[in-house]
Amino acid sequence: MDSLSDTLKKLKITAVDRTEDSLEGCLDCLLQALAQNNTETSEKIQASGILQLFASLLTPQSSCKAKVANIIAEVAKNEFMRIPCVDAGLISPLVQLLNSKDQEVLLQTGRALGNICYDSHSLQAQLINMGVIPTLVKLLGIHCQNAALTEMCLVAFGNLAELESSKEQFASTNIAEELVKLFKKQIEHDKREMIFEVLAPLAENDAIKLQLVEAGLVECLLEIVQQKVDSDKEDDITELKTGSDLMVLLLLGDESMQKLFEGGKGSVFQRVLSWIPSNNHQLQLAGALAIANFARNDGNCIHMVDNGIVEKLMDLLDRHVEDGNVTVQHAALSALRNLAIPAEAAEQLGKNVKLVERLVEWCEAKDHAGVMGESNRLLSALIRHSKSKDVIKTIVQSGGIKHLVTMATSEHVIMQNEALVALALIAALELGTAEKDLESAKLVQILHRLLADERSAPEIKYNSMVLICALMGSESLHKEVQDLAFLDVVSKLRSHENKSVAQQASLTEQRLTVES
Repeated sequence: MDSLSDTLKKLKITAVDRTEDSLEGCLDCLLQALAQNNTETSEKIQASGILQLFASLLTPQSSCKAKVANIIAEVAKNEFMRIPCVDAGLISPLVQLLNSKDQEVLLQTGRALGNICYDSHSLQAQLINMGVIPTLVKLLGIHCQNAALTEMCLVAFGNLAELESSKEQFASTNIAEELVKLFKKQIEHDKREMIFEVLAPLAENDAIKLQLVEAGLVECLLEIVQQKVDSDKEDDITELKTGSDLMVLLLLGDESMQKLFEGGKGSVFQRVLSWIPSNNHQLQLAGALAIANFARNDGNCIHMVDNGIVEKLMDLLDRHVEDGNVTVQHAALSALRNLAIPAEAAEQLGKNVKLVERLVEWCEAKDHAGVMGESNRLLSALIRHSKSKDVIKTIVQSGGIKHLVTMATSEHVIMQNEALVALALIAALELGTAEKDLESAKLVQILHRLLADERSAPEIKYNSMVLICALMGSESLHKEVQDLAFLDVVSKLRSHENKSVAQQASLTEQRLTVES
C-alpha cells in the first residue's frame, strides 16, 4: 500500500503543476486501488487531503474530469466519505458538469452526485435548488439510447421524487412524456420496475398525474394488465400488481379521473369495469378501488348506478363471502359507499332490497371486522344521504336497525356519529315503522350510557340528545326515557365546555321537563 501513499503525494504535486500525463497515471492508479480495496483506499484519500484539490480538476476544460468524477463516485460509496466530499466543495463543480456533452463525463458525474447525496434529504434538496431536475430530464431525452446514462437518470429521479419540493420542478418539465416514451420501449422486467419506482412517487402529484394520463401512460398500463393477467410467473404477477395499483393512483386526481371517465363512455372506464368480474384478485381489487375513485363525482355516481354497477359489485362481494379475499370485499363496499353519496344514487341503492339484505348479513361478519364496519357504514350512509322514507322502510324490513344501534357503541367516533345521525333521521321520518326494532335493540339504554360516559366525544353527546328528543314521539320509547332518569344526566351537560353540547342540553332538558 506504500505505492498508494506515493501516488497520493505525486497526485498532489501534479494536480498543481497540471502535468497531464502524470496526472492521468496517478488517477488510474487510484481507481485501481479503489477497485481492490475501496474502504482502505478511501480512508487514505481522506487523510491525504487530496479531496480539496479535486474541485479544481472538475472544470469543463480539465481533460481528466471523467476520471476524477469516477473516483469521487467510488469513494462516496462509503458513508464516512460523503460529508468530506461536501466539505471539499465538490457538489457545485459536479452539478456544472451535468451540462457536458460527453456521455462518460455525464455518467460518472451523475454517479458521484448520487452517491454523495445518497440517503440525505438535505443534500438532495440542495441539488433540487441548484436546478438538477430540468437538466437531468433533458439528459434523459437526449441520451435515451445510452442504457447506463438512462439508468443513472432513473436512479436519480427515484431518489429526488421522494422529496415534496421536487414535485413542482418535475411538473414544469416534460418528465411524463420522457418516462412514458422510455416505458413503451422497455421489454425487460427490471428496467420497467425502475421506471415504475419513479412513476409511483411522481404520480402522487395532481399536475403530474394529468401529464402522465395525457402522455398515454394509462394505455401502457392496460396493455401490461392484458399481457400479464393469466401468467403465474412471479415477475408478471408483480408487474400486474404495480401496473394496476399505479392505474388506481392516477384516478386519485380529479382532472385525470374525469378525463378517463369521459362521461362513462371512456374506453379506460370500460376496461376497468371488466376487471371486476375477472378471476384475478389483484384486478378485482384494483377495479373496485378504481370505481370508488370514479365515484368521487356526483354525476359519475348517478351514471354508474343507472348502468348497473351495483349488481357488478354485489356479484363480486358474493364471490368472496365464504372464504374470499377480505381486502377485495372491503374495496367493493367502499366503492358502494362512495356511490351512495348523491341523494338520487343513495335512494336507488337504499331501495335495492337484495343489496340491503346482503349488507345486513355482512354486518354480522364478526370474523372480518373491516367488512363488518364497511357494511354498517354503508347502511348508515344510505339513510344519511337519501333522507328517504322508502330507504328507511327497506332497512327496517331487512332487519338493519339493530346493527345501526350496535354501531352507535363502536370504538370509532366517526362510526358512532354516523350511526347516531342515521338513527335520528329514522326517528324523525319513520319512527312508527322502526319503533319495535329500536326498543328491542335497547337504544334508549345505550343513549343513557353514552351521555353519562365522560369519555364520550362532544359530537356523540350532542347527537345522542338530538336523538332522545326525536324518540319522544313514540309512547313506549318515551316511557323508557322517563324510567331512566335522563334529566339528571342532561342537566349536568348544561355546563359542558362545548357550546353546542351545552345548548342542546338546555333544549333537551326543557323537552324532558315539559313531557314528563
